[in-house]
Amino acid sequence: MAAENHEYIHDEVTGEWRPASKMAASASGSETVVRDASGNVLADGDSITVIKDLKIKGAGQTLKQGTVIRSIRLTDNPEEIDCRHDGIKGLVLCTEFVRKR
Repeated sequence: MAAENHEYIHDEVTGEWRPASKMAASASGSETVVRDASGNVLADGDSITVIKDLKIKGAGQTLKQGTVIRSIRLTDNPEEIDCRHDGIKGLVLCTEFVRKR
C-alpha cells in the first residue's frame, strides 16, 4: 500500500480546508476576477454598498443608494453577483452598481 501525501491548504475565500492538489489546479486555471464599480476585487462573503438607487423588478422595492448587503456570492458571470436583502430572495446585482465595503 503506497503512502499518499495529504497536504491541505486553507482557502480564505470559502473558509474551508482543501487538498493542495485541487488548490494548485484551480490557481493554474483561468479564474475570472470579479471587480466592483471602483475596480476592487470581490470575493464570496464580502459586504458591498449600492452606489445608486435600484428598482428591483418583481419585488416592488427600491434599493436605496448606500444600502449595505452582506455575504455576497459570486456567479459564473463576472458582471453579476448573487445576494439576499430583507425579503428579496434570489437577488442578482450587476457589479457596476456596487462598491466593496
